[in-house]
Amino acid sequence: MIAFETLGNEERVRIVDLHPEIGDLCAEALEGLHRTHKALPCKYFYDALGARLFEAITELAEYYPTRTELGIMTGFVDDMANAIGPHATLVEFGSGVGLKTQKLLDALIEPSGCVLIDISKDALEASARQLAARYRQMEVVAVCADYTQPLRLPRPRRPSARTVAFFPGSTIGNFTHPEAVRFLKRVAELVGQGGGLLVGIDRKKDPTIIERAYNDPLGVTAAFNLNILRRLNEAGANFDLDAFRHHAPYVENEGRIEMRLVSTIDQRVRVGDTDIALRVGEHIVTEHSHKYDLEQFEEMARAAGFRLTKHWSDEQDWFSVCFLEVGGGLSLRERRHQIELG
Repeated sequence: MIAFETLGNEERVRIVDLHPEIGDLCAEALEGLHRTHKALPCKYFYDALGARLFEAITELAEYYPTRTELGIMTGFVDDMANAIGPHATLVEFGSGVGLKTQKLLDALIEPSGCVLIDISKDALEASARQLAARYRQMEVVAVCADYTQPLRLPRPRRPSARTVAFFPGSTIGNFTHPEAVRFLKRVAELVGQGGGLLVGIDRKKDPTIIERAYNDPLGVTAAFNLNILRRLNEAGANFDLDAFRHHAPYVENEGRIEMRLVSTIDQRVRVGDTDIALRVGEHIVTEHSHKYDLEQFEEMARAAGFRLTKHWSDEQDWFSVCFLEVGGGLSLRERRHQIELG
């Protein structure tokens, strides 16, 4: 279904509803809890309370990713806009009202339009109106869809020089490496030959710094993690939240943080009509957050059909915003090789 929202004298907002499957929290939870290594799907963190808790996490002194990426965007956004070029269509995986997206749109030269892709239709409609009011010369297309699944991209009416996707926030680190490569392949197909992807990645660094960011002393991250059990209880489960503790270690051989809920007692929990046994000390993984070095991420990009042609980092190399392109110029690896050959 396609609906049009008219603002001013022209139709500058299109809402395209692809009716994505929302998923069944209990069914997906049971599938994960029956695994040898128990897990819960991290996509269910973000109800209204979960979203507020995550916003609070981004303000914590220990949590460096959000402010570090924002600092990179602030310092280098004009370079990013020049790399993207004029008259581009920007595709944002998310609702598109974040400060980072607005910084990029402010810097882009006469963008042909902005396409937002998110599973929440209400959030999309509100975001589309907000962006259209802010950028009065730009058409906004809001697509209600699951961006982790294949989809066809609606195009703005104005001619576009290229399509570039924007995926900030190091969210790509929530995928396993094979999942990340599959996602990047879908993005490469979505933007097409000559298209690009501007993506944030959290860099490998001192594990103490990383662990501190996910185990804050105020317990905000713990509350965020436990919220998934609260949501399951609302759906009919009977988790005792006091019988679990939050723990997020850095697993060095995997290069990732694992958000865990650790059972503090031997217990049985009920999800729907099914009992699940947990031993004291047994944990449920609720989220992965992979960290990368540039060479590793460049290999993943190449496997997906992209070239990593530019990147921007903070002074400590804690975080990078990478520009990947389908076809076109030399990758960073190829440039380094040319330099080595003299």
